[in-house]
Amino acid sequence: MATIEECRTALNAFAANIAENSAKVQKKVNFDRKLACDITDLDVSFNGRFKDGALVDIADGDAPDAQIRLTTTSDDLVAFVDGSLDFAKAFASGRVKVKANLMDLLKLKGMM
Repeated sequence: MATIEECRTALNAFAANIAENSAKVQKKVNFDRKLACDITDLDVSFNGRFKDGALVDIADGDAPDAQIRLTTTSDDLVAFVDGSLDFAKAFASGRVKVKANLMDLLKLKGMM
């Protein structure tokens, strides 16, 4: 099981990966949504915001009004971010759950 600090580091790495993906991110400049990330095995949550093609303001704690909610285990979050877990396969198998409207889900997919 990954630690809370490893999950926090993974989310920051995820934000950096999105920022580096400038060609796709520039298409999503109007994508402004709150994100909540629930880590089920650690019983913790993080929150942040997708704004102007970046994931910013990552902080500890839940965001009850988040438009996008990602739910996963600590190990799966770390594996998804480091590339050893394919997001689409994890999503299809239920290892990673995303609660969002269809348009947000499509925009999020385009940023990954």
